Amino acid sequence: MPWNSLMDRMMKEQHSQGTTVEDIAAVLKRTPIHLQIIEAIKSAHALGCDLKIVSDANTFFIDTILEHHGLQECFSEINTNPGFVDEQGRLRIFPHHDFTKSSHGCDHPSCPPNMCKGIVIEKIQASLSMEDQKKTIIYLGDGLGDFCPSLKLGDGDYVMPRKDFPVWDLICKNRSLIKAQIYEWSDGEEFKSVLLRLISRIISIDGNNTNANIGQLYSVDCKLNTMALPATSGHEAFPQALPVLH
Repeated sequence: MPWNSLMDRMMKEQHSQGTTVEDIAAVLKRTPIHLQIIEAIKSAHALGCDLKIVSDANTFFIDTILEHHGLQECFSEINTNPGFVDEQGRLRIFPHHDFTKSSHGCDHPSCPPNMCKGIVIEKIQASLSMEDQKKTIIYLGDGLGDFCPSLKLGDGDYVMPRKDFPVWDLICKNRSLIKAQIYEWSDGEEFKSVLLRLISRIISIDGNNTNANIGQLYSVDCKLNTMALPATSGHEAFPQALPVLH
């Protein structure tokens, strides 16, 4: 059973036991997100990046968390499974693609039947190709479903897999298939440092706005005090991209 179908069944069970939508929202608001990740999102938005979400979560979860952290205005587009409260007050979660009627068309084993993020990325790329200026995509992810969209990125794009998570393992085993430059991250501090330096590099090279495509929001168990990003000139102290064979 796909994850979102299981979540819909779990929400039904929770509702039958008296759990309200407000109870669910309260738990979501307590979900810890590294302060550096929140700062990185706000900074990327302030720098002119067009941030988008491609997630196998659902609209209710994502909207609740973004609103709680004041991040809703940072994202121009959210691609995920629909989630809404029905007339009985129960949270319903439906698939992004109705796999009971047809396949989404991707047969990659890392893609669940309800959503292929690679197809979503292709649609975003098609939309970007209609614009006058070429946009660079920075894709961030950690799950199995983030491997397929990583395959869709071009030579001028970047992928930021979370180290020692499923997508990282797949990329390490299939580096020759990845055209984009690969920059890993392990925690919120490294997330912010790598992302903002990539954006700085793109701006300095192209002199144009970038299109930073956020593929997944993460919940982490640790919290760190706010840290300022060290100032750098050029590409000093910038992490080396992983070698990729083409």
